[in-house]
Amino acid sequence: MPAKDIFHDAVKNALIKEDWVISNNPLYLEFGGVDLSVDLGAERIVGAEKDGIKIAV
Repeated sequence: MPAKDIFHDAVKNALIKEDWVISNNPLYLEFGGVDLSVDLGAERIVGAEKDGIKIAV
């Protein structure tokens, strides 16, 4: 697992404050046979949803 940088908690808290739900910490992906790790995976809880509105930070 990669080390978290000094901004990790600040970004995580800012996302939570804006009503995003942290779904993965970290988010692991495989793309084209390459394993990737993204600091955070988040979903936004919204009243209406279109295509799952998801982000990776």
